[in-house]
Order: sequence, then structure tokens, then C-alpha cells
Amino acid sequence: MKKFIYAFASLSLLTIILFGCGKFQKGYDCTGQTPTYNNDIKAIYDANCATSGCHNSQYHPSGIDLSTYAGATAANNDAILGSVEHDAGYSAMPQGAGKLSDTQIKKIYCWMQNNKPL
Repeated sequence: MKKFIYAFASLSLLTIILFGCGKFQKGYDCTGQTPTYNNDIKAIYDANCATSGCHNSQYHPSGIDLSTYAGATAANNDAILGSVEHDAGYSAMPQGAGKLSDTQIKKIYCWMQNNKPL
């Protein structure tokens, strides 16, 4: 019985370590980085994501509308970061274009880590 309890506890701990904190703990250092939607993120999303036929107010596949603050804050962090990082298992975004710059991705990441300030 003790072996079962130890095995279960070990498996539970491993599961928490792998999945408990969210998939995207990329290690970006957000010290001193406080991007806001209006000053930083909106420009990135408008230029690369919320364009015609992509994630704008008229057309937003999977319910992801990145043209407004409300839509951007409702979007799943892991899905956005997985897509802009071009990670396996996610659709690479922006679609049909190159990967966003590391600076842009870091701004998005730090914005999310700071609870998506307006």
C-alpha cells in the first residue's frame, strides 16, 4: 500500500511540475518591463494579427478577436504565445508571414505576465 501511495504522490508532483504553472514559462525577464495594451500591444496586434481576414472584429477564427482590448484580454495566453513562438502543436502566426521579433514576443509575454494592463 505504501508503494502505491508513493507512486501516486510522485506522479502527482510530476504532473504539477509539468502542467501546473502553464505551458509558457519561457524565461523572459520582465524586470522593468511593463508594456500596456494601448502603448505597446495594440500596435503589434494591429500590424500583425488584427488585419483583414485574420483576427479582426469582422473575421476571427476560433473566436480570437485581437482588434480590441476586450478581445485581446479574453484570448488564451498559451495559444497566443504558442502561435507567435511557432511552437509545435500550434498554428504559426502571423499566418503566411515570418515570426514576430523577439522584442515583440517579449512585450506580449510581459504584458500577459503583468495581468494585461490597458
